[in-house]
Amino acid sequence: SFFCLFLGVCGDEFSVLRSPQSVVFRDGSWPIPGERIPDVAALSMGFSVEEDLSWPGLAVGDLFHRPRATVLVTVKGVDKLALPVKGISYPIENAVPFSLDSVANAIHTLFSEETPVVLQLAPSEERVYMVGKANSVFEDLSVTLRQLRNRLFQDNSILSSLPLNSLSRNNEVDLLFLSELQVLHDIASLLSRHKHLAKDHSPDLYSLELAGLEEVGKRYGEDSQQFKDASQILVDSLQKFADEMFNLYSGNAVVEVVAVKTFNSPLTRKSRSILQSSQSKTENPYNLAYPYNYNYSVIFNIILWMMIGLALAVIVISYNLWNMDPGYDSIIYRMTNQKIRMD
Repeated sequence: SFFCLFLGVCGDEFSVLRSPQSVVFRDGSWPIPGERIPDVAALSMGFSVEEDLSWPGLAVGDLFHRPRATVLVTVKGVDKLALPVKGISYPIENAVPFSLDSVANAIHTLFSEETPVVLQLAPSEERVYMVGKANSVFEDLSVTLRQLRNRLFQDNSILSSLPLNSLSRNNEVDLLFLSELQVLHDIASLLSRHKHLAKDHSPDLYSLELAGLEEVGKRYGEDSQQFKDASQILVDSLQKFADEMFNLYSGNAVVEVVAVKTFNSPLTRKSRSILQSSQSKTENPYNLAYPYNYNYSVIFNIILWMMIGLALAVIVISYNLWNMDPGYDSIIYRMTNQKIRMD
């Protein structure tokens, strides 16, 4: 299984909280384009991307030992979170909406028979996508706003142990924020009951989008005590969640977060791709296909080594036929000589 968690801080930043030795993030202030964050996730998991990423923050690492899980947490409505100093952060350039659909598709394509865990969740929008073993692992996970509210008032919820400070149990905005933290707790708790899934060979993917802190800021203001308390509670919860998931995958996980104050573009991913395709038509009047796709390297290696093997086989067979002694090596000549002598 495969795990990676993205957490962002400090004015649209991409931060790495935890990572195994096989994935190397260099310490520096190199800005990363917002639309290439999914490519960073894919490359850290060992997948190829269609367009080369010339970003020095991610080194090659160990190609033979890749993380078993990826988790990306997107925090909306905040430009700075007081994350631990031990993490590595990079500024985000051009923060546009993104998704890990391409990474999920790569996992489906390469590990379809092993049914890896794929979970994409946005609690505030009641948007959930579960594939493979995630359906059985997280079947009890609260996903609708009604379920989230009821979950908070159960005996084993985080309300019994979390210091609320200035936050209130009776305010809908506060409850939305707290319910997202409850989701983080429940994901780690449910996965701990199925630890064998974190030890298989298929990579897992977790993509979570948290908007509760943004709503707290709109309700009380970003200078309010409620917003400050909520920010600190969120940081503590994210760090705890990252440590739990990292340990569940036996340390073979990259833990990162993306924090974005506001996205620069309201356009959806689909709209941007349509605009890009229309621009490419003007540059390509003959409508030729793109010369490279995801399976190019695989097909190239299959054909290359098959042709080399066939060529070596032809050379060896031809050499042995050319140097064959008909009287000694061929049974046809041997039988013919014996018949002549008998006559």
